[in-house]
Amino acid sequence: MSKTPWPDGLRFIFGTLTVLPVRVTRWDREAARGGMLCAPLAGLLVGGCAATLGVLLLFLGAGPLLAAVATAAVPAALTRGLHLDGLADTADGLGSGKPAQDALRIMKQSDIGPFGVITLVFVLLAQVAALTRAYDDSWTRGALAAVVSATAARLALTLAARTGVPAARPEGLGAAVAGVVPVGGAVAVGVAVTLATGAGGALFGPYDITRTALAVVAAAAAAELLLRHCIRRFGGVTGDVFGGLEETAATTALVVLALGR
Repeated sequence: MSKTPWPDGLRFIFGTLTVLPVRVTRWDREAARGGMLCAPLAGLLVGGCAATLGVLLLFLGAGPLLAAVATAAVPAALTRGLHLDGLADTADGLGSGKPAQDALRIMKQSDIGPFGVITLVFVLLAQVAALTRAYDDSWTRGALAAVVSATAARLALTLAARTGVPAARPEGLGAAVAGVVPVGGAVAVGVAVTLATGAGGALFGPYDITRTALAVVAAAAAAELLLRHCIRRFGGVTGDVFGGLEETAATTALVVLALGR
């Protein structure tokens, strides 16, 4: 049995999903498996950077709204807008109502259609509103929300890359990572991320342990619903679909964390 190349996997996920100057040394199924298993670590880094800028602006007197805008902007900057672009393309493909091949062709076009624009507007508004609510409570809650949402978002990628999920096209990032993660490994990563984020919520009390863990579970559930819909519509996943799953999970986690206070 071949071993998962963890160093190559880390280079794969950071070099593929972030702008960090990481050289991807291997582009094969084993490296992709290691990378997708490590995807939440990329989210932890992105979320940490987003939280750092948001908290800095808050301490400089910028206010919760501007801190929230900056926090939402950092993941887009650190990924070259990759996931937001994927979300917009997925919305255009789904919204077109066309057969799978025609919808996939629409998703490959460089422009963004009306469904994509509308989806981006509402998703970004929801993220900024939820982050503003968190920063309005305290800088620590805002920072935690940024880290948890980014980590949960990348967990959605790990879960979507599990065995049994087909690729919609024979080429592209979706084909490179589709089905590379064993189901057991995906579940183990999901449990680990949920427990870790719940521990972060413990900083605020027992109720926040439940709410933070619930945010991760809800994020994974929302992404799973979208994943199944995309499989029915497109016949599998693409790189754009992965981006749509990531943004869906991030937004869901933020909304759950904004509730109940």
